[in-house]
Amino acid sequence: MNWTHYVADLADCLGRMEVSDRSGVAVDLEEAFALLLGCAQTARASKATVFFVGNGASASIASHMAADMNKNGKVRTEVFTDLALMTAVANDIGYEQVYAEPLRRKMNPGDVLLGISSSGNSPNILNAVQTARELGGLVITLSAMRPDNALRLSGDLNFYVPATTYGMAESAHATVLHHWIDRLVAAQ
Repeated sequence: MNWTHYVADLADCLGRMEVSDRSGVAVDLEEAFALLLGCAQTARASKATVFFVGNGASASIASHMAADMNKNGKVRTEVFTDLALMTAVANDIGYEQVYAEPLRRKMNPGDVLLGISSSGNSPNILNAVQTARELGGLVITLSAMRPDNALRLSGDLNFYVPATTYGMAESAHATVLHHWIDRLVAAQ
């Protein structure tokens, strides 16, 4: 596949992105981005924290976006990348709790969890989502691959891209999040 085709495929994938609410009801894309913008603005105004979680490349995207939202969007953010914390939780409790366990100690009602999983079936992301809900947090998800993945209906606002490769899914997720932060910065 050449570059022009890859870019066209990415644009097509983003153009076919679907957003739904917690009940599975479709949300218009522009309305979804307006809701995201409002979420970030509310978090900034109330000094709430936006937590970002993901695995592998999605963890890198989470870290990158947490930094951008904090520095450029002036929103409190946190990403669980402390190696000592992650390995302690994974070793002593289990990898499936690597994000849920620290959320139990840090998340407050009104905070936001943004969970990224290309497959949409990562147990540690799904557990973090469940924990965030129990703690009164707002949940936003980004998933791909299969339309019936478990994460797709787990959040208050769910972005699903019909990507079939990790590269395409990760590129699309990064684009969605950059668009969100760019809108936040432009609205300041």
